[in-house]
Amino acid sequence: MSTVTTPVSTPHDEPARRTRRVPYWLLLPGILWLLVFFVAPLVYQASTSVQTGSLEDGFRVTWHFATYWDALSEYYPQFLRSVAYGATATALCLLLGYPLAYLIAFRAGRWRNLLMVLVIAPFFTSFLIRTLAWKTILSDGGPVVSALGSLHVLGLTDALGVTEGHRVLATPLAVVCGLTYNFLPFMILPLYTSLERIDGRLHEAAGDLYARPLTVFRKVTFPLSMPGVVAGTLLTFIPATGDYINAELLGSTDQKMIGNVIQSQFLRVLDYPTAAALSFILMAAILTMVTVYIRKSGTEDVV
Repeated sequence: MSTVTTPVSTPHDEPARRTRRVPYWLLLPGILWLLVFFVAPLVYQASTSVQTGSLEDGFRVTWHFATYWDALSEYYPQFLRSVAYGATATALCLLLGYPLAYLIAFRAGRWRNLLMVLVIAPFFTSFLIRTLAWKTILSDGGPVVSALGSLHVLGLTDALGVTEGHRVLATPLAVVCGLTYNFLPFMILPLYTSLERIDGRLHEAAGDLYARPLTVFRKVTFPLSMPGVVAGTLLTFIPATGDYINAELLGSTDQKMIGNVIQSQFLRVLDYPTAAALSFILMAAILTMVTVYIRKSGTEDVV
C-alpha cells in the first residue's frame, strides 16, 4: 500500500514566493494607469454612444444602437476621405523616409547623430505651430505655388483634383502635405532602427556572390527591414487617419476628415452620442485594417 507524501513548506520557500510576486507588483501601477485613463474612458464613451436626449434635458442610456448606423450613413464620405488622406500620407512618408533612413544607417558615418537630431528636431516645436507654418508656405504668394506655377504643373494638378483654381492652400494636396510632414519622423525612426540592426556582413556576402546593388536591396535589405516598414506605416497611418488639425488649418469644408466631424459634434453641436459612435466606428475600422495589414505582411511579431 503506497502512501502519498505532502510536501512541507519551509521558511526558505517564503523569499522565493515573494521574489515571484515582484514582477506582478511592478506591473500594478501600469495596470492602474490603463484602467483609469484608457479602459474607464472607453467604457464611458461606449455608454455615451447608446444614449438619447439633449444637453438641456440630459442624456440617458436607452441602448439606441441606431446611432451608429445613422452616424455612418451620414458621415461616410469623411470616413473614406480620412482613410484616403491617411493612406496617401503614409505612402509618401515611406517613399521619403526609407531612403533617408537607409542613408543614416549605412552611409552617414560620423554625421549619423547629427542627422538623427535633425529628424527629431521638429518634435521640439508645437504640432500646431508646424502646421501653421505650412499654411504660410502653401499660401497663394508662397514659394510652393510660385514654383509649381513656373513649372506649369498647377494645370495638371487641377485636372487631377488635388488642387483647385491654380492654388494649393485649402485643397487635398495641402492637407496631404501637412500630414506627410508632421508624421514623417514616425516613419523614419522605426525604419532606421530596423535597418541599423542589419549585419553589414550580409551585404558583403551578397556582393561576394556577384549580386548587383539593386538585387542586394531587393533580396536582403528590404526583407530584413520589413518589421520597421510595418511599424512605421502603423505609427503613421493610425494618427494621420484620425487627425483633424491639418484638415482644419490647411483644408476647406470640402477636405474635412472624420476627426473634424467628431471634434465638431463634441464641442460645437454638442451631440455627444453621435460623436462617441463616430469615435468607436473609427477605432473599429482602424483596428480591422491594421489586423488585416499585419497578417498579410507576415510580421505579427512586431506588435
